[in-house]
Amino acid sequence: MNVIRKIEHWGDVHHAKWLDFLRIILGLIIFAKGISFISDTSVLQNLITQNNVFGFSSVMITVGIHLVAFAHLVGGLLIVLGLVTRFAVVIQIPILLFAVFFINLTPGFSLPNSELWLSVLVLFLLILFWVIGSGPLSVDEGLKNKSGKRYD
Repeated sequence: MNVIRKIEHWGDVHHAKWLDFLRIILGLIIFAKGISFISDTSVLQNLITQNNVFGFSSVMITVGIHLVAFAHLVGGLLIVLGLVTRFAVVIQIPILLFAVFFINLTPGFSLPNSELWLSVLVLFLLILFWVIGSGPLSVDEGLKNKSGKRYD
């Protein structure tokens, strides 16, 4: 546990303001992906059933899609605001790992497979913000300055 605290402290000390704008863009991308999942669940459901991921039934896939969409909507907003950022990022990481290794990797590493590259980039940014935290332009920082405590 001491190592995690040291990493969090290092991330809090070494955080440039331009990274906050990157965090906001990341949150908007995740939020937009959640909206796209909700607006057309049949495309994602067909993609999962075509890849035969773990042999789940269509009901389980539909429930999973809605849970992922909800996690993306809420997590994206939390990341944009910089509110409990590390928690929101940790919730997103398993979803992106699943997307990279089980959904987007099957078409291959071709250049037209933009979903794979977007998923890899978002996964990398999520890990980055898990380490460095929310930054100076965030609700977490405002709460910290107001009460002297850290909430991420």
